[in-house]
Amino acid sequence: MSQAVANATPAAATSTLTGLMVPLTDRTLLLPNVAVAELLPYRAPQATPGMPAWMLGQIAWRDLRLPLLSFEAASNGQPAVGANTRIAVINALGGRPQVKFLALLVQGIPRSIKLESNLARANVHLAPLELDAVSIGDGVLKIPDLIGLEQLLADAGLI
Repeated sequence: MSQAVANATPAAATSTLTGLMVPLTDRTLLLPNVAVAELLPYRAPQATPGMPAWMLGQIAWRDLRLPLLSFEAASNGQPAVGANTRIAVINALGGRPQVKFLALLVQGIPRSIKLESNLARANVHLAPLELDAVSIGDGVLKIPDLIGLEQLLADAGLI
């Protein structure tokens, strides 16, 4: 082994991961690319009267019924459906055996991005269900609490 390789420190190695910039109406979320199982064209969900504003209804996907959620509404914003609206099927992370996926309303097509391990934190206000924010170029990306979003469903008795 060469002396240069033997003296290399972990800081000298740059580690990267692939993320997805997921556009919403009022912010952009940053998710690991493995969090999104599939992106679907928008279709109106089967709504149930009396649901919280963030629970838009259910959609059929691969022989499953998935709750369709508005992240904006769950974090004190408003749900919006426009010309670019899509549905992102998200892998559930909460460890509930009966819940494998959730559907999330998004505004456009998520974009893949290579991220360095030393992201710059953004000093911005965080809304409910936002764990952190990072600066990427001129933009701010919010890191969502996907487990918290799933817990919101559980707390409302919807899963």
